[in-house]
Amino acid sequence: MAKIDLTPFLERVQTENLNMEAILVEQDGQEVARHFWAPEHRRNQYSVSKSFTSAAVGFALAEGLFALEDLVLSHFAADAPENPPENLQKLTVRDLLTMAPGQDAAYLMGGDREKLAERTDDFVRFCLAQPFPYAPGTHFKYNNMGPYLAGVLVQRKAGCSLVDYLMPRLFSPLGIARPHWETDPRGMTFGAGGLEISPSELMAFIRLYLNDGMKGGRQVLSREWIRQSEAVQVETAPFVAAEKTDNRFGYGFLFWRGQHNSFRADGKYAKFAIALRDLRAVAVLNAQDTRQQGVLDAFWDTVYPQLER
Repeated sequence: MAKIDLTPFLERVQTENLNMEAILVEQDGQEVARHFWAPEHRRNQYSVSKSFTSAAVGFALAEGLFALEDLVLSHFAADAPENPPENLQKLTVRDLLTMAPGQDAAYLMGGDREKLAERTDDFVRFCLAQPFPYAPGTHFKYNNMGPYLAGVLVQRKAGCSLVDYLMPRLFSPLGIARPHWETDPRGMTFGAGGLEISPSELMAFIRLYLNDGMKGGRQVLSREWIRQSEAVQVETAPFVAAEKTDNRFGYGFLFWRGQHNSFRADGKYAKFAIALRDLRAVAVLNAQDTRQQGVLDAFWDTVYPQLER
């Protein structure tokens, strides 16, 4: 397996002053590119965390803790507002994973959580009290509410934190030591963000998805669940600006679809884990840059063409 020449990518990074931290690329199970701009360490992967929450839901479904088509209020009745609106009553677990729960605003985003925590420690009740103007599944709106509630559901049914739940099921099988993960004011793991892992650990995760859940001859995570997660569950193009090219190919179960038949875990400031089934390849990019599409474009223009067909 030939190594990829990263020179064009490095030149692009320098020319555009992209604040890159790491790039790792594998094809056919072999590393073909690696570069770090600083010593490797764990860092906040932001919304990449959502894809780990998606995996947790997959485990929970396999264990019969709940079902994908369950009504959310069947599990959160005590947290719901009085006389919940019709669209909230129709909300299912599936809708929590697709960024289409029927809301037209984004909740629990970034700095909003710190401000919200000054007013209430009950993020679950807050989420369910917000407007649901659209029927679930009809309106894509990137939003931390859904993955947060999905993570809470797993934790309530499993009786432990997401970290504790995923340690024997996912983290340990992948060789990932216990990570730090953000919590809400009541100590629940925040399934929409705040997971701190290294680029190499993130590579182990996306490699598992490329391999349909197999690791060392063992089926760690259901192939069926992985294939559902990476498939288009909701169209995004009508709701996403034209310049955000890679966000217009659809959304799965807390995974984005992208160019070249790719799917990816995607975090703020250009934290990416990309899988390319057609080329049997995976890539991890970590940056600290608001130009997320710019980082992806640099990869597509300089690295992707060098992968063996």
